[in-house]
Amino acid sequence: MNFKKIIFLIIFLFTNISIAQQDIVIERKYTVEIERLVKNKKIKAAFAKIKELEPKTMKRHISLTEIPSPPFKESKRAAAFANHFKELGVDSLWIDSEGNVLGLFKGSKGNRTIALDAHLDTVFPDGTDVKVNIKNDTLFAPGIGDDTRGLSMILTLIETMKTTGIKPKGNILFIGSVGEEGLGDLRGVKHLFRDGGPKIDSWIAIDGGSIGRIYNKALGSYRYRVTFKGPGGHSWGSFGLANPHHALGEAISNFVINANKFTLEGPKTSYNVGVISGGTSINSVPFESSMQIDIRSVEPYRLDEMEILLKSAIQKALDNQNKIKRQGPNLTLELEKIGNRPSGELSSSVPLIQRTISAATYFGEKPILIRGSTNSNIPISKGIPSVTIGCGGKGGKVHSLDEWWINEEGYKAIQMALLIVLSETGF
Repeated sequence: MNFKKIIFLIIFLFTNISIAQQDIVIERKYTVEIERLVKNKKIKAAFAKIKELEPKTMKRHISLTEIPSPPFKESKRAAAFANHFKELGVDSLWIDSEGNVLGLFKGSKGNRTIALDAHLDTVFPDGTDVKVNIKNDTLFAPGIGDDTRGLSMILTLIETMKTTGIKPKGNILFIGSVGEEGLGDLRGVKHLFRDGGPKIDSWIAIDGGSIGRIYNKALGSYRYRVTFKGPGGHSWGSFGLANPHHALGEAISNFVINANKFTLEGPKTSYNVGVISGGTSINSVPFESSMQIDIRSVEPYRLDEMEILLKSAIQKALDNQNKIKRQGPNLTLELEKIGNRPSGELSSSVPLIQRTISAATYFGEKPILIRGSTNSNIPISKGIPSVTIGCGGKGGKVHSLDEWWINEEGYKAIQMALLIVLSETGF
């Protein structure tokens, strides 16, 4: 008997089990449910098919990675992904007005709809070289793990279900979503969960990371663009004009002093000035100076309090710089909220979370429930059963030009996704 089966037998013998030094409790009925699924002949055939399709999964993985998909410019990759859906024969296929690709796999009853999502976009700007370089067993390319692997997993799942004759009870909505990264602000998923959007009863997102990392908690964030504007001029001849850079520097200092004190206590909250821009030359008073700032917290009310600190800091800087100017008009200030990702948390007792924990344990993992900022933030904040799972394999340097991924038993992540989807929709 192998180690995986020994672990699963231990779970089977006890009603509850705690894992990974967390208060994670698995209810026995969900371990039974997963055990029954993996013993099913069609599921066994599907598991074998997933392994058989590994070369094709890898081929799709590479080809999709090499289609640039920068923020707000996902259309080329979306078209290619939709073409795969068409070739695989989903029951319905469409690209919505936001750019999300949706493929419906109709269930035998169709009374519920389970969504399985991976995001189309990457963090890398237009013009980034996304050619995949292969060195030994390692794939190198921007976006190779986050989240192109998830897209290829979805395609393999559809092909597996079609070729093995698996028919779920509920509908499965396969999705390639836009706007997950950066200033995309989860626009694709926000559109899906708008009033009048498609009916989604449970949500499963695939993103980077190992299959033991299970996101059931949403990390909320506010993002802002702060801009000071003035007339600009020559550094000598126009000396004494109110300087936008000086105001921005003071604003950052004001904010950091107060934000540091605020975040030393209470629920974890972070802040980061990530982008600063403006100015034309060293000997010119700039006419504009701006920053982009990211604020995150596990508690929504903390974001609101940090917003108050930011507004106070930038207003104080504006007033002071206008006060000390020696000539010309006052500076003006613009504060734009460019991101709003909601917080939230689902109990580990939610059936979808229980099924995910049970499935991960079946594959010999020690699951950990974690908090993060993913496409699941939106449904979690609305109380909809939601989880984000990893794409498996082994990878690193995410969001860098040197991002890498190794197909180290990557098929297990696909098999696990299949178990979760079918246990949630019924089979």
